[in-house]
Amino acid sequence: MRFLLDTEQREFARSLDARLASGDVPAAIRAWAAGDHKPGRALRDRLAEAGVFALAVPREHDGFGPLPLELAVAFEVLGRHAVPGPLVETVAAAALIDRLGDARLAAERLPGIASGAAELSLCLTALSPYALDADAADAVLVVEGDVLRLAAGAGPVQPSADPARRLARPTGGAVLARGPAVTGAAGYAAEVAALLTAAQALGVGRTLLARTVAYVQQRTQFGTAIGSFQAVKHRLADTLLALEFAGPLVHGAALALATGDGAAGREVAAAKVAAGEAAYGAARTALQLHGAVGYTDELDLSLWMRKARPLRDAWGTPAACRARVLAA
Repeated sequence: MRFLLDTEQREFARSLDARLASGDVPAAIRAWAAGDHKPGRALRDRLAEAGVFALAVPREHDGFGPLPLELAVAFEVLGRHAVPGPLVETVAAAALIDRLGDARLAAERLPGIASGAAELSLCLTALSPYALDADAADAVLVVEGDVLRLAAGAGPVQPSADPARRLARPTGGAVLARGPAVTGAAGYAAEVAALLTAAQALGVGRTLLARTVAYVQQRTQFGTAIGSFQAVKHRLADTLLALEFAGPLVHGAALALATGDGAAGREVAAAKVAAGEAAYGAARTALQLHGAVGYTDELDLSLWMRKARPLRDAWGTPAACRARVLAA
């Protein structure tokens, strides 16, 4: 089967890329890591204007979707620019609320998500006790067993490998729903979160590769650009192949979710492990080929390198994803 994005999807990606390129995203990332959310929220507003969050919300609640493939296209662009914030979690929370079938809760929360007025974080305790950027979110949803709660507080921020991924253990909160419907909705939300994290990782990897290729064309040794060295070419080629193989898996998993394919869980797990490992490999390649300068915080490249490992493990570690694929 040959799969290509259509003209509208490619144009959407280009438009989103242009919106983000016109802003100072590295400055927003550094501000977010320091606890200043204002520049990051300005980026979120640009994404909302482009309709990114509306893609996750049904039409009856002011959205366009749900459209998993278009969301995957958007989140790859967000990964390319390393946009901070609980973006995946906001969309996953929308998926959970929509799938839950609670009309009151949906009417209360989904229009705000679609418009970008509400930013949510989500914690599924079966996967992790932490919620991403709970201190910046307007609300934090927690699923523990078959109980859905609205957290009363974010809890203290925990250190992370990526300073712009601020983790916290949400505390307390009122019960919003309980029962088998919560378990099923949480499972679907986890699939959506894993898919979009894979798309983000793919975007991160592509930026790391592009910046590394540009660097090795400029840096010289013995009067020659190091990009002409055979070992460097091989390392870059291996990185490119890993990313190129991961891309169709991400799109295929998005299509499986969109069509309700019974094998969607396996497809998402395969995409997650492939994209996560490819991004992490791109980070290792970038660090090695940049040499000592690659370690410096002042270099913007470090903002992408620090994201690769956490994205690889978030919403499904490589070991867990491989086990799921094998079990299926």
